[in-house]
Order: sequence, then C-alpha cells, then structure tokens
Amino acid sequence: MKFVSTAIILWAGALVSAGTPAGATAQRGGPPPAAGTGEALFAANCAFCHGRDATGGASGPDLTDSPLVNADVNGDKMLPVIRSGRPEKGMPPFAALPESDIRKIVEYVHARKTDVDTSPGRRRKVSAEDISTGSVASGRAYFDGNCATCHKPSGDLAGVASKYRGLALMQRMLYPTAGNAASPAEGGERRKPEAVSVTVTLASGQTVTGTLTYRDEFNVAFTDASGRPRSFSTSAVKVAVRDPLQAHADLLAKYTDADIHNLVAFLQTLK
Repeated sequence: MKFVSTAIILWAGALVSAGTPAGATAQRGGPPPAAGTGEALFAANCAFCHGRDATGGASGPDLTDSPLVNADVNGDKMLPVIRSGRPEKGMPPFAALPESDIRKIVEYVHARKTDVDTSPGRRRKVSAEDISTGSVASGRAYFDGNCATCHKPSGDLAGVASKYRGLALMQRMLYPTAGNAASPAEGGERRKPEAVSVTVTLASGQTVTGTLTYRDEFNVAFTDASGRPRSFSTSAVKVAVRDPLQAHADLLAKYTDADIHNLVAFLQTLK
C-alpha cells in the first residue's frame, strides 16, 4: 500500500540517519577535537542543545537544515544570534565569547551543513524540501474535493504554512493532535485539539453528555458538564461519539502517497 511508506516516515519520527556525520570526530569515537577549533567550541557551547554534530538535539533544531544558517554569509546572520541568543526560544546569549571563537563556530556549522548536504541519508530529520515534491494544482483539487467542507484556505488555514513547516505541517494535515504539534515552525503555535464529545442515552431515555475520557468495546467513560466523572456499560446504553478529527482518520486509509505530497504542496502555499 503506497500510504504505508509515508506513514512509516511520519510516525516513526522520520529518522533516517544510520551513519555518523563526517565532521563529528568525537561522535565517531575518535580523539576529541583539538582545543580552540570550531568543533571543540561548538561541542562546549552548542552541542548540548543542537547535538554533537549540529544535526539537532533534545531541545535545539537541526542547524544543518536551518533557514538562518542557509541565509548566512560569513556570519552576518548567525553571529548576532549567537551573541545575543534567542531567550524567547530558550537559547541563551553568548556575549562573553570572543568574536573570533564565534566565527569558528559559524565556520564549523557551515562545514557540517556542507557535509550533510553532500551525504544523502545522513540527516537525522526530514527537511521541508524532502517532502516538497507534490503538485500544488493537484493538491488544490484534492483539497476542494475532500477538505473544503471543513476548512477554508482564507479562513482557519490562513497562514498555516507559516505556523508549521515540513514534517510538522504534514503531520498536522494527516491527523492533528497535541503530540504532533510539538515541532511547529518559527512563530508557530501549539493548539489544544478540540475534545471528543460523547452522548449516552439511558434506558429511560435520559441523555447525558460530556467529554470522552475512555472507551472500549464494553465501557465508556467521560466527564460531564459539571466535572463529574461518569462511566457506563455499553451494553446498557446507547453511545454516540462526536470526534471532530474523525474525517482526518477516515482519510488515512484513502490517501495515496501522491495525494499526501500534493496536499502538502498546496498547504505550503498558505503563508
């Protein structure tokens, strides 16, 4: 099934790197980088967040796929950011570092980017360019036929490509949950998904509604409007569930790889 290949990329986290980048000497298990080199300075000041090889860490993005690094020429973009930091994103300033050291770091990051760009398969994450292979026109046609009932490009989706990019945008399109909103683009938002509601009709005809907390073949549990936890045996009541994301779930079994990439191509135009 064609969709399976894309789904594996998405839900497995799109980890494609099996090798060790050429520039990460210490990570290969070799000798540590010589003191005072860009690699050593990066390891001491940046690797904790951005990874030892600059391809991303627990809290810092992949610098080899960074728009800032891509636009940088001889440190004109990176040097001010390194010196002043980005406190709003958790990056501290490195004002105490001599400019000569910052420039060595900049050179190291550019070298790492060159290594990764020339070594397909070495990147740990899927870049926006990796999935930008679809047709905008075909994506628009698919959207009009399958998505326009609930979404409007000039309404709820206005600017969506500025909030999410690359894999994050694709994941949000396929099945928007709180979990896959973890990597919005710069300036993006983390939106709380609309709750799944449930209405239970008792044998007496009385109905009780609330926010679904659990459901299986035998039981349903929810929190009613007063905040009271409720649970019923499904054999004794009628249960109606309204999941605002059900249409996304239904489409998962219908998408082809082409559909997904075309839709992403169209959504990427909504900036």
